[in-house]
Amino acid sequence: MSKSMICSCEDVTADDVRHAVSRGYCDVESVKRYTGFGTGICQGKSCLSAVASLLEKEKALKADAVVPFTPRPPLFPTELSLLASAPVDESLPPIGGVPQEVDAFPQALRPEGPVPAKAKVVIIGGGVMGLALAYNLARSGETDVVVLERGYLCAGASGRNGGGVRMQWGTPALVELAKRSIDVMKGFAREMGINVWLRQGGYLFLARKPEVAKRLERNVALHNRYGVPTRLVTPDAARDIVPGLTMKGCVAASFNPEDGVIFPWPFLWGYAQGCRKKGVRVETYTEVTGFEVSGGQVRKVKTDRGDIACDTVVLASGAWSPQVAKLVGVDLPNEPHRHEILSTEPLKPFLGPLVSVLDSGLYFSQSMRGEIVGGMGDPKEPPGLNMGSTLRFVSRFAHALMEQLPQVGHVKVLRQWAGCYDVTPDNNPILGRTPGLDNLLQMSGFVGHGFMMAPAVAERMAAWMITGESDELFTRFNLRRFAEGALEREDMIIG
Repeated sequence: MSKSMICSCEDVTADDVRHAVSRGYCDVESVKRYTGFGTGICQGKSCLSAVASLLEKEKALKADAVVPFTPRPPLFPTELSLLASAPVDESLPPIGGVPQEVDAFPQALRPEGPVPAKAKVVIIGGGVMGLALAYNLARSGETDVVVLERGYLCAGASGRNGGGVRMQWGTPALVELAKRSIDVMKGFAREMGINVWLRQGGYLFLARKPEVAKRLERNVALHNRYGVPTRLVTPDAARDIVPGLTMKGCVAASFNPEDGVIFPWPFLWGYAQGCRKKGVRVETYTEVTGFEVSGGQVRKVKTDRGDIACDTVVLASGAWSPQVAKLVGVDLPNEPHRHEILSTEPLKPFLGPLVSVLDSGLYFSQSMRGEIVGGMGDPKEPPGLNMGSTLRFVSRFAHALMEQLPQVGHVKVLRQWAGCYDVTPDNNPILGRTPGLDNLLQMSGFVGHGFMMAPAVAERMAAWMITGESDELFTRFNLRRFAEGALEREDMIIG
C-alpha cells in the first residue's frame, strides 16, 4: 500500500507524499511542489483528490485545511502552433487573468499557537532571498532568527521563475554577484544535501536592433574584464550553438557557456531545511499586520499570530515589500509587474543554452526533464500585484518562439502561470539601512533576478550584519539614492 501510485503522470507514490509531510510540507500546494504531483499531462485531474485524502488520513492537516491547489491554465494541453494563431490586439493592455490569485490564504492553514515573543532578527519574506539570509546568519552563529512567510514556501516569485542563472549583466556589481552566486550553486547539493539540477548550458542572447547589438558588444568587454568568458557570435555561429534556430531578424548574439538553469523549488527548500536544522524558526501562513516603532527603531513586528520583539528587521518580501513598508510609514519606489511563463510537455533533450531575444524579452530553455520553459515581457503590462494567466501572453509567446524555433509548433503547452517582477526605477535592488529607521534593513527590488542573486547577496548581507564592517553594496544600492539621484541603470533585463 505504501508504494501505491498517487500520480501516474509524474510517478508520485503515497510514500513520496508522506516523505513531503515528514519534511514539513503539509498543505496541498507545498506537496505539489515537493513531489511534482499534478504537474503532468492531467494537471491534477486524476490525482488531486487522492493526495488531499491522504493528507487528511495522515492527519497532516485538518479536514477544512485540505484545499485544492490553484489550477494552471490551459485546461487542456494545446499545441503551440494553435496558440500562436490566436489574435492579439497589441494596442490594448493585458487585463485580468485566470486564475486570479487571492491575497489571503485559508484561515485553516494558519499554524496553531503564537509566533515567538522575541528574536534578535526578524526576516519578513520566506522566499529564497529571506531564507538564504537566515541560513547565512545561522551559519555564522546567529540562530536567534525568525522568518515570516505569508503563504506556503514557493508561493511568491521564488517558486514562479524560470530558473535561469547568468553572469551576463550590464553593471560590474551584478556581474560579480552573479559569478559568486553560481559558484555557490555548484556546491549547493554537497552542502545542503539536495539536488538543484544545475545545468550550465549557457545563455545565448540575440539582438535585433543595432543599438542592442552594441549593448551586447559593450557588455562582452565588461564581462571579460571580470573573468566571465562571454563572447560575441555571428548569426551563423548562433545556429551552430542551437541547431534549428532561425535567427530571424537578428543581427548579433552573445554567448557565455558558464551561465545556466537550475530547478527553483529545491533551491528554496535547501535553504529552508538548512535554516531549520540550525535552529531558525520559519513561520509559514503568518502575515505581518504592523510594527511598533519608537526612537527611530522598530521595536516589534506585529503579525496575525502575535507580536515579536526584535533588534533588527529585514524586509525581503519582493513585490510585496512596498505594501509591508507602508505599514511602518516608509515609501519604496518598487512597482510590481506581472510576468507570465509557461511549460510544455517534455521532449527529448535538444536545447543546450537558455535563449533570449533581448529586444522583445522572449526567453526559453529546456529543463532537465525535457520541458520547454519560457516567458516574454509585455510592454503594455500595467503595474499591479496580478498573478493571473492570459491567452494574450501564451499567444504572443508561442508566435515569438515559433519564429525562432519553428520545429516546436507541434509541442503542447501543459500549464502557464505568472509571478511579479519587483521593479525599481534603475532596475537595481534596494539594500541596506532605511533612512530614519536604522534597524529596518531593505532587501528587495531585484527586478526578476533576485532568485539568481540571492546566494551572493545573502552571504554578503549576513557578514555585514554580524561584523558591522563596511560593504559598498549596502551604500551603492541604499534607498536614499533615489532622493539623491545617484542612479546607475541596469539594461540587461529580460522576461
